Amino acid sequence: MKLAVRLMMLSLVLALLFGLPWWTLVSAPTGGVGTLFWIGTAIAVAALVCLPLTMFLGHGPAQSDPAVIVGDTLLGVVWVVFSWSVIGLFVRGALAVGGVDGARIVAAGVLLTSAVLVGWGVYEARRVPRVRTVDVAIRGLAQGLDGLRVVVVTDTHYAALNRRRWSERVVEVVNAQRPDIACHAGDLADGSVVKRQAQVDPLGKVEAPLGRFYITGNHEYFGDAQGWIDYMASLGWQPLHNQHSVLTRDGDRLVIAGIDDPTGVGLPGHGPDLPAALAGADPSLPVVLLAHQPKQIADSAAAGVALQISGHTHGGQIWPFHYLVRLDQPVVAGLSRHANDTQLYTSRGTGFWGPQLRVFAPSEITVLVLHPDN
Repeated sequence: MKLAVRLMMLSLVLALLFGLPWWTLVSAPTGGVGTLFWIGTAIAVAALVCLPLTMFLGHGPAQSDPAVIVGDTLLGVVWVVFSWSVIGLFVRGALAVGGVDGARIVAAGVLLTSAVLVGWGVYEARRVPRVRTVDVAIRGLAQGLDGLRVVVVTDTHYAALNRRRWSERVVEVVNAQRPDIACHAGDLADGSVVKRQAQVDPLGKVEAPLGRFYITGNHEYFGDAQGWIDYMASLGWQPLHNQHSVLTRDGDRLVIAGIDDPTGVGLPGHGPDLPAALAGADPSLPVVLLAHQPKQIADSAAAGVALQISGHTHGGQIWPFHYLVRLDQPVVAGLSRHANDTQLYTSRGTGFWGPQLRVFAPSEITVLVLHPDN
């Protein structure tokens, strides 16, 4: 019964996702007749069949990288066309009020806009992220730690597309920021260590004198989480697997802690455990916590964490998906303040997941500069 319900829901989603663009770009402007109608319909049907097939072959047991590339790219393109087809409905309605049959105008506008945004989105996703510098006032931070530079990368999602050169350039940019601390806030890679380690290897060249720290995201738990924890440790990164470390500069100290992603509960010995992560830490010291998902902020605030650093949302990645992300997470991107004066910084992510597209959600390498909160 559950499988039948899921298949029904999937069918409805696919029908809507492909049906509205088909009607906007093919059926309405052609009147349902003619050569263009049949060519457009054939393309829509082929794409409708191709998407679930390639997604299954790519993300299912076969783990086919070529299928991943085709399926994920198709998903992104369809989402862009669908989103602008929705907008096209309102535009056509407005034109109809003015007595104008806007079917062809809307079709041309949706097609042109989608083509431009897909091209731009590919460029945005594949380029080296821009650096975003944010000053953060931390309660209880000692003067000796004023100006501490925490460089954050997250959601690199090394996957089917070989991005080793991109990874090397990201490391160059990270090192140019002169980080005191480097952090990777999870979703390192999609796939096994054997398949993706060549793309991850450049992270071993990140330079941060006070330490390099890594936590798991949800995608590690779709594959080999413990394998990635061990591999990052072999590259000189300290995994914070429900653990903390005390950092010292000029005699002043700071606690940096990390917890697992909530999806880790399905793996023995994993899953977020904030009390364990902070066990033995001096309660008078400020805590900077790495937690992959922003919604983990509730527990962080209750524990008196000064700053939580998260990723996961990708800033929505492809507009207007951020509205759906907001249904699941309290914050989509940026610095925010929560209960008990706990702050949360949510990165839009350094890489991308799935479709190699970023539309109105640029990637980032984040530099958090810490200052005492006077």
